[in-house]
Amino acid sequence: MTDAARRTRFALAAALAVLLAAAAALATLAAAAAVAAGFVAKNVCSGVFVSGRPLADIVASDLGRYENRLLDAVAAEIDLARGRATASLGPLARRTAVHRPGLGCALAIGTHVDALTAPASPPRPAAHRVAALEWPDGEHVRADADAGVAARLAALLDEAFAEPQTARRQTRAVVIVHRGRIAAERYAPGYGPDTPLPGWSLAKSVLGALVGVLVAEGRLALDAPAPVAGWDAPGDPRRAITLRHLLNMSSGLAFSEDYANPVADVGVMLFAAPAAGRYAADKPLAARPGGRWAYSSGTSNIVAGALRGLFDTEAAYLAFPREALFGPLGMRSAVLETDAAGRFVASSFMLASARDWARFGLLYARDGRWEGRRILPAGWVRFSAAPAPADGERRYGAHWWLRLRGTGLRPRLPADVMHAAGHGGQFVTVVPSRDLVVVRLGFNLDRRAWDQEAFVARVLQALGA
Repeated sequence: MTDAARRTRFALAAALAVLLAAAAALATLAAAAAVAAGFVAKNVCSGVFVSGRPLADIVASDLGRYENRLLDAVAAEIDLARGRATASLGPLARRTAVHRPGLGCALAIGTHVDALTAPASPPRPAAHRVAALEWPDGEHVRADADAGVAARLAALLDEAFAEPQTARRQTRAVVIVHRGRIAAERYAPGYGPDTPLPGWSLAKSVLGALVGVLVAEGRLALDAPAPVAGWDAPGDPRRAITLRHLLNMSSGLAFSEDYANPVADVGVMLFAAPAAGRYAADKPLAARPGGRWAYSSGTSNIVAGALRGLFDTEAAYLAFPREALFGPLGMRSAVLETDAAGRFVASSFMLASARDWARFGLLYARDGRWEGRRILPAGWVRFSAAPAPADGERRYGAHWWLRLRGTGLRPRLPADVMHAAGHGGQFVTVVPSRDLVVVRLGFNLDRRAWDQEAFVARVLQALGA
């Protein structure tokens, strides 16, 4: 081969490499744009149609806080008449989320937008509450008879809603429940006791409760192979994954929970995949089931999708959360949303008022009983708060956190404390031994802005508990 031929061959190879790199970069950009458009459409839809917030406030107070150039470039618009939110990023991506009463919002991915406007059957309304009755049976909240306790809690709420110098806090709601009654609560301007707010990963703990109901009914077993379609093929190593492994975040499945990477599994699953649970269930094993702990939103959606097989109809599946949990607890504002395939996105997509999140926490504070009726099976709260065997740091139980911070200096809290925790500083903390529930909802991306464990410790001190 002549020198000229070698140079030509080298030049062609270099040009091909550049083209391939450009194609890969363009594909990554397109994938990231799809996730960004889906993120904006879904959050705008739920914010406007479920929470009742103005579009401008969502864009400024939520989306704009990410300081992400890709998100900033996404344009959002609302169709109030048809209950739709559409987000687009030029020619790269366009996503529409559709609101269905009782089911919240779902992204139209892999299906026509019109197909989402007529679900199989909307869930039945939650049980009626008499507003005049005292909370939690109704909405009446009586003043604390102990003026000293009331004053100390009021001072804590002053601090909770103050903005620190170091990071933006944006506390939107705080409800403190002690001995079964609301001891203190406060809301930011524009929010109130009836405002449904997103819990993000608080939904995981709600899913844990729903699984507990089905275990009590004998329809699920913790140590049986998880009833996931596609895992039962002969020779599939995922057949070894049990429901216990999934609840303990120890399935061994490969899944990237990287929020900084716009095309990591968690973002693609939530905002670009038609079926969240199916996306996660198709992942291969990366470790022996039960041998490694790894927090994974995909795990929760696998469970939520698998529950569909326990119901004869789509309507029965969609109605299950209200019939089994929201209705008995009087959580009238609660909405558990689905993906385009009609499966609950139980890792992240649930909204409820702060008082209704507190009702959920109170169920766990009372060992799964509600007004004398057992909702969760005996021992389920204890199981939920038991450290996952594969979690060497003993920070996580069964879809509940046991500790929110690292192994360094932490506030002293009772040993039985458990936390439902979600993106942006959403918390439902339960201390059964003190009959205490502390709900904090807000929007802070910097974790320095809110320390839930320290706040709960100060609440206990203020209560003299």
